[in-house]
Amino acid sequence: MSDFVPAPTPLFPVPAHDLSAPDKARALLRSLYDAAVDAVSAEKCIAGFLPDLPRGRTVVIGAGKGAAAMAAAVERQWQGELSGLVVTRYGHGADCRKIEVVEAAHPVPDAAGQQAAARILQMVQGLSADDLVLCLISGGGSALLALPAPGISLAQKQALNKALLRSGATIFEMNCVRKHLSAIKGGRLALACAPARVVTLLISDIPGDDPAIIASGPTLTDAGTCAEALAILCKYAIAVPPEIEAHLTSGAGETPKPDDPRFARNSHHVIATAQDALEAAAACARAGGLTVHILSDRIEGEARDIGAMHAAIARQVAAHGQPFAAPCVIISGGETTVTVRGKGRGGRNVEFLLSLANALEGHPGVYALACDTDGIDGSEDNAGALLAPDSLARASALGLSARGLLEDNDGYRFFSALDDLVVSGPTRTNVNDFRAILIL
Repeated sequence: MSDFVPAPTPLFPVPAHDLSAPDKARALLRSLYDAAVDAVSAEKCIAGFLPDLPRGRTVVIGAGKGAAAMAAAVERQWQGELSGLVVTRYGHGADCRKIEVVEAAHPVPDAAGQQAAARILQMVQGLSADDLVLCLISGGGSALLALPAPGISLAQKQALNKALLRSGATIFEMNCVRKHLSAIKGGRLALACAPARVVTLLISDIPGDDPAIIASGPTLTDAGTCAEALAILCKYAIAVPPEIEAHLTSGAGETPKPDDPRFARNSHHVIATAQDALEAAAACARAGGLTVHILSDRIEGEARDIGAMHAAIARQVAAHGQPFAAPCVIISGGETTVTVRGKGRGGRNVEFLLSLANALEGHPGVYALACDTDGIDGSEDNAGALLAPDSLARASALGLSARGLLEDNDGYRFFSALDDLVVSGPTRTNVNDFRAILIL
């Protein structure tokens, strides 16, 4: 994990006594998000974790929403020769001179990701024990490194990915299934690199920061099993074609386990986490004179349930000064899920905020922001949104029902109509959700 470097000053300094004006409250919340994202940028986090120069070649590979920015940071800071290829989401690229950057689809994989994964696998063939493979991994790599196991088609993986995304499965469950249906995930990429040494640097989007789960752990061993993957599909009643079922029931999809001696020379480092982002946001709030409380860096569950829970805490603070005294800011991270039942637009952060709005019922003096640190909430063009005490009233004046839109999973429409979407563009990093609630 990276050493935390606090943000020196808020990007929008707002004194705590001067937050009654809605625009200033919004500016404060946005400054916390910006500070959180800045603290986990590749440029700030990667330098302390670069390995020594090898006797042989250095090949850089990687995948994820932050992979291109990580590659660019490596190029600027590496003292020797290097070459390689990383794959990132469309629109998340960066300028690199020696490392090729390929863009592909996320969250549902496409042919570009499949071709890039095959090229990476080919690129690491024939290396020697003197060579170094520097693998740059961040959230999103599971979809971007889309190389199905033999006998399974990309179309089958795409359909399964869509079903998992709609099911409400956790990231741990989704990645367990993905590992056991892949030719590259779950440690298989590291085996292809042998006998070269593999050093993996990871930006974590996983609650708890288990490196083997991030991007489905292409260079790390895996404790999961095909039986567990089958149980997850059964739990969510996801029907799969015979090829996938046979691959799992036969054990053909088993991954290398933690005691595998072939990984003895390899190492890995988690260089940026949700906790790092929360600490930076907390420092920003304190610099503005506010008391701040970090609830957790690993909150999981249905986004609408988490929204209702946060509303209950905010009400308790406002009414009773428990467990914290107002004014204060409550921040949290993690990864919520959305079980899609409606036909609306929006990711888990706007779903969280819409649930929060319904539960707060326009409670005065409570503002909130929820955004994904990668700058993209689900598959939309916004990072998340802002909520104010008057949001429900303004929506009602436009003929919008917050409860109806929540049932239709249509948080995007609600906040777009209010002009309260947060649009940051791709941040080229990813430590998952960031939430901040200001209680005056």
